[in-house]
Amino acid sequence: QVQLVESGGELVQAGGSLRLSCAASGRSFSSYAMAWIRQAPGKEREFVAAISWGGGVTSYADSVKGRFTISRDNAKNTVYLQMSSLKPEDTAVYYCAAEGSGNIWKTQLSRYDYWGQGTQVTVFA
Repeated sequence: QVQLVESGGELVQAGGSLRLSCAASGRSFSSYAMAWIRQAPGKEREFVAAISWGGGVTSYADSVKGRFTISRDNAKNTVYLQMSSLKPEDTAVYYCAAEGSGNIWKTQLSRYDYWGQGTQVTVFA
């Protein structure tokens, strides 16, 4: 069992930056692939970024590539999402998710086993 708690969401002006954090508790955090997934009002959940258990492999949605960076610190049981050059279309609730088999899923988001409660990011023009 893994519990995930996101933080860092704020109201920010377009062009600005934010860093989201996801603190995990429970067993074997370092064996889980981790992802950030977002959901905007009235839209389906959207894959944003993911990182392998060891941090050596990362994957990004095309819409955020070059602007967002995912990283993890297994010693602190924490995964981060550094977001820069934010756009109004980045406005969403951002969720942290964990996958117990160590696989990264860009679709089939239901494959992620554990989810946090989400943190709101609002980008205004």
